This record gives sequence, structure tokens and C-alpha cells, in this order.
Amino acid sequence: MAILALDQGTSGSKAIVVDEDGIHAVVENSINPQYLPGGAVEQDPLELYNSVVDAGKEAVAKAGKPIDGVSLANQGETVLAWDPATGEPLTPCIVWQDRRGEVVVDRLRDHADEVHEKTGLVLDTYFTAPKLTWLRENLTREGVVTTTDTWILHRLTGEFVTDVSTASRSLLVDVDTGQWDQRLLEIFDLADEKLPRIVDCDEIIGTTTEFGAEAPVGGLIVDQQAALFAENCLERGEGKCTYGTGAFILVNMGDTAPRFDNGLTTSVAWRLRGRTMYCSDGQVYTAASAVRWMQELGVIRDAAEMDEIAADDTGGVICAPSFAGLAAPWWKPDAGAFVVGMKLSTGKPQIVRAVIDGIAAQIAELADLTHPELGTALTSLKVDGGLTRSRTLMQSQADMLQAPVQTYPSQHATALGTAACMRLALDPDLAVQDGPYAWEVEAEYTPQRPADDVAAFRAKWRTAVETTMGL
Repeated sequence: MAILALDQGTSGSKAIVVDEDGIHAVVENSINPQYLPGGAVEQDPLELYNSVVDAGKEAVAKAGKPIDGVSLANQGETVLAWDPATGEPLTPCIVWQDRRGEVVVDRLRDHADEVHEKTGLVLDTYFTAPKLTWLRENLTREGVVTTTDTWILHRLTGEFVTDVSTASRSLLVDVDTGQWDQRLLEIFDLADEKLPRIVDCDEIIGTTTEFGAEAPVGGLIVDQQAALFAENCLERGEGKCTYGTGAFILVNMGDTAPRFDNGLTTSVAWRLRGRTMYCSDGQVYTAASAVRWMQELGVIRDAAEMDEIAADDTGGVICAPSFAGLAAPWWKPDAGAFVVGMKLSTGKPQIVRAVIDGIAAQIAELADLTHPELGTALTSLKVDGGLTRSRTLMQSQADMLQAPVQTYPSQHATALGTAACMRLALDPDLAVQDGPYAWEVEAEYTPQRPADDVAAFRAKWRTAVETTMGL
């Protein structure tokens, strides 16, 4: 069966056509988030929507074969207000990186423990609800307010839905039931809002003719969980990290949602064949965006040059590339990036190495937070995303984890994950473990740096973060 898989992300929209024989077309359209004063990050809704539809149409034309279904992965916590009668947007898209909802979070601090217990998340503007409340208080009371997936799907099918993995990122869902929670809606002053129906990830929700002949739409899942599924992290303790605009490490936690007391969060990984699986979710807000920062400063020409220029070690330089704040375990949205320990002998090679090691160290910190729940360290980590092309970063990651790092062979893990969900939607007899497309490890990086050396570096890195941030 041929599936048009749509991956709507922060900096672009991707469409692939894939079947059991492989990928037959790939189209990517860039979009341009606007980074504005006061922590605002916005996207033009119509630019976003058109980027999805245009990519999909072009991919279908390139593939030259009939499509059996359309699936969608989305960027998760980006929201907007829109008119349900016409589908027209009423506000810009407020991107997941937007920090203006901090005023909402600040006044709800007394509810933090209650919110965490119900949702498995932490009270932070990274998640959906503070942005929805801020939007209602500052932009418009008209229409409905939802994540972007609901709006896109409404325009494609006329349905008003979101999937359970996306909804679990909202701070408005009881993570144990996967349903909207009235008490949480009251806390965020959203009790009167019309909310989309929450659907399973292997559910067909409607049809569309946007890409040619009428085709069913389903296989809905949030982006990072889509990659987790594509990479066959189907059992408890199996994890992946995607290196995109940010870096996101997810670890399968099985069919019971743990509540972490160390700052890590729990989300629904997927609900397939009626069974809900959960994952821990750790975020590094700036990964490829930190590389772009080096490009803009003229430190490197492009990402490929990192491997050419990076020093063998940082020469005592320590960097936390936290340009958009720190997530777990610190949850400091106002944190900035820093580079410390520079000397007159410090040059571009040491700066590049410090940024690389800073990204890898933060991922390792997040991996460590899963150990108490799992009872063991991760034995390996599967990785995907553009930055996996950097041999230096991947080797640093293996060293920081003291575990093998295995690269996924495709740059389209998210799209392949949503397509895998749609395979299950289209074929009720297909087992969950047979949903993901077959793949083999492209490259494996094993630890080369001595464990005691890594432990010393990470201790210094952690101290530098906590001292600089005043933690």
C-alpha cells in the first residue's frame, strides 16, 4: 500500500510517498518562523498549511502511483485560533518555542504538583496549555484554539480531531486515561473551549481529495513519537534521539505512565490496537539551531565543516548551547547559552568542539534521568536527524553516554513513523511490531573516551551550568 506521509515541522514541511518497496518521492518545503522580541516565536498559518499541501501534491506527482492513504505527523505544541466555520486562521501560529506564556505559568505555580501528577509533565510554557491561555487573554476570544494538527486536519477532511500522543503534550489530558481532564481545563481557564476528539494513532479519521482521488486520512502521531515508532523502540528501555532544530530523547516506558520526580516528563508514545504505550521525553531546545548560530557568526561555513574543524578536545572550554532556555532537569526557560573557560589560545576548533560536547552532554544528562525508573542505564541509543551526519557529534554522544549510538539510515524517521501508523490503520490484521518499515543500522559509534575522563568532563559541565544559571 502506498502512503503519503506528511511531516509538518518547525522549519519546514516534508512529504514522502512510501510503500513496502521503499520511498518513491520526497519533497521538502521550508517555512520561516519569526523570532520576535519578548520570547515570541510565530509562524504564518497559511504559509505553514500551503507548505504541507504543496509538498504533498508534488510528492504524489513525483511518485506517479495511486495513494492508498494520507498520514500526518505534527510539531506538537504549536497552537493557533481559527474559525471552525470557514477554517480561516484568526491568529498567527504560536510556536512551541514561544515563551510568552510564562506569565500564565508564573501565576499557576501553586498548581504545579497537581498538574504534574495528572499529566506526567511539568508546568512550563514548552507545553500547549499556557500558550492557549495566553492566546485567549492577549489575541482573540473568537473561534477555537487548538494545536496546528487539528487545524490542518479540519481543512483536509472537515473533522475536528487530534491524536492521543499530541493531546498528551497539552497539560490538559489525564495521562493515565488519555482524555481531556475537566480540572486541568479549569486551572488553565479553558473549561469553556470546544475541544477536538482525541483519536488513536491507528485510526482513520476521514478522507481528503486534496492530493488527487479521495483517500483516507489517519495514522496521526506527534513528531518525536513517530520517530520512536519508526526506529522500532517498541519495548520498555529502548530509546532514540532526534537531532533537528532541537534534540529530543525519548525512551519507551511500557504500558504504565511513570511520574518522574527529577524533572523528566512522561507522554503517551502511541495508542495502537487499543493499547497505550508511554515514553519519557527529554528536550534540548537548540541543536541544529546552535549550529546555525555558529554559521551566522562565521565560526563554520556549514554543518559539514564541524567535523573538519572541531578540535580533539575543548581545551578547557565549556559550552551550554541553551539559546532557547533549558528543559529537564533544570526547567529554566530564561536561561541563555554560555561559553566559559576561554583563553587567548582558544580558537574556532575549541569553540566548535565545546558546542558539540555541550549538545551531547545535555542529552546524556537526560538519559541519566531515566535510570532510576528503568533500574539500569541505556544499553544503546538509536539516533536520527540531520546532525547524525556529524561523525564528531555522534562519537561525542557515544562517549558521553558510555553506550553505543546507532544511526537510523533515513533522514525521514518522523514521516516513516506516521506512515507506519497508517499501515496499521489500513490493515487491521497487521501486528504492531510489523508496522514500522524494515531497516538496518547505518553506522554504529562505540565509546572511545575513557569512562573516568567522561565523568570528570560531565561533572565540570554540570557545575558550569548550575553556577552560570544560578541554580
